[in-house]
Amino acid sequence: MATLLRSKLSNVATSVSNKSQAKVSGMFARMGFQAATDEEAVGFAHCDDLDFEHRQGLQMDILKSEGEPCGDEGAEPPVEGDIHYQRGGGAPLPPSGSKDQALGAGGEFGGHDKPKITAWEAGWNVTNAIQGMFVLGLPYAILHGGYLGLFLIIFAAVVCCYTGKILIACLYEENEDGEVVRVRDSYVAIANACCAPRFPTLGGRVVNVAQIIELVMTCILYVVVSGNLMYNSFPGLPVSQKSWSIIATAVLLPCAFLKNLKAVSKFSLLCTLAHFVINILVIAYCLSRARDWAWEKVKFYIDVKKFPISIGIIVFSYTSQIFLPSLEGNMQQPSEFHCMMNWTHIAACVLKGLFALVAYLTWADETKEVITDNLPGSIRAVVNIFLVAKALLSYPLPFFAAVEVLEKSLFQEGSRAFFPACYGGDGRLKSWGLTLRCALVVFTLLMAIYVPHFALLMGLTGSLTGAGLCFLLPSLFHLRLLWRKLLWHQVFFDVAIFVIGGICSVSGFVHSLEGLIEAYRTNAED
Repeated sequence: MATLLRSKLSNVATSVSNKSQAKVSGMFARMGFQAATDEEAVGFAHCDDLDFEHRQGLQMDILKSEGEPCGDEGAEPPVEGDIHYQRGGGAPLPPSGSKDQALGAGGEFGGHDKPKITAWEAGWNVTNAIQGMFVLGLPYAILHGGYLGLFLIIFAAVVCCYTGKILIACLYEENEDGEVVRVRDSYVAIANACCAPRFPTLGGRVVNVAQIIELVMTCILYVVVSGNLMYNSFPGLPVSQKSWSIIATAVLLPCAFLKNLKAVSKFSLLCTLAHFVINILVIAYCLSRARDWAWEKVKFYIDVKKFPISIGIIVFSYTSQIFLPSLEGNMQQPSEFHCMMNWTHIAACVLKGLFALVAYLTWADETKEVITDNLPGSIRAVVNIFLVAKALLSYPLPFFAAVEVLEKSLFQEGSRAFFPACYGGDGRLKSWGLTLRCALVVFTLLMAIYVPHFALLMGLTGSLTGAGLCFLLPSLFHLRLLWRKLLWHQVFFDVAIFVIGGICSVSGFVHSLEGLIEAYRTNAED
């Protein structure tokens, strides 16, 4: 009997001791210390393993620190100091919006020493992407679409702004406490979550391929338009268009040394300033000929064969979804993302619509693929120099994003990587990493030389990957991940965008491909 009594007293004492340790641990945690009991140590070890796996490339939902004793119902809830555990006993990890990789869909959680950008800098990046060189092809879209082309410029702005927001919404989920937390860091992570558990990596591979095509094609178009503009600006010089493209590529080689988004933001600011100068010069010339504007040429009917190409041009001019997750994650205040998207797309819609309409009214049926080719020689040289400067300054953003996707997919450290990491332990770029970046610059040059058709390439890319990444996939992912929380009108919008985007994508791709084949046949005959 005495033995049984001593046993019970011992159990009670042990229980009281454990609970006391739990309360002391919670108190120390609030003070910023990680005072762990034996059971907490087991939890931390488990968290350490998860953190190690995550750094090897596995995509985790969110690392929850076991700041409370495992299995004790009366334990204190986890506190802020214990939520993010870092291997090696270092400081807590930053919020999951941070990136170890600055841009591109392959960013990791935990890049707390990467520079953050403000909402204005993020807006400059988006503005540079959706108001870039490709505005030069919009008057050509009005030529084949008339008033319907103007409507599509507005419609595409509204849809792309909406799909950008719902894409970012797919990065977040509610935790057990009802708080909205960022559990994914990229477009690829969203795609993998949609295809899990049967095909956990299929969606990411599809998105990676589409992203790389989109980004590399954007770089190619910048090189194409640079060579074309310089050749038309100085036709008297004994320099061919291919040679001008080579010169432009030589200027772009330093892009291989870019390391973070902060430098790209500075380029974007310069690009936006150059863009406004170009618009002012072109619109000023068009206004000087306002008396000759051909309003009667703006038609309500469309060219059935050419208009699908125009759809691809318009959609491609609004493409920015591929790097929105990284931009939002790199913002100092991610809550300002929606406001940033609104004002950037409203500004883009107004400026694009006015530019396209005024330019078309000035030249009507003589409107060319690149509108600056319609300008008289004296003005054309000045405008084209600004355009080339803008193209060269716009190149780093898609290039940097493409490099990040490739490095994440093929060269990142971990068991799933196909090749060794591009960065050493000290953070410096290794030789093969630099070789990869230089090879990508040279590849864009070769493609620009052998496929020098600006409008057709733009329409083809917009129809193939632009519509997919901006219309189809965001609406599909939104339905898949947030189906239970969507209202009926949100479901309707997502389904309508998916259907319309699918039709535009297929028709635009087919007609753009036919246009390229016809262009090659014409060149062969000449």
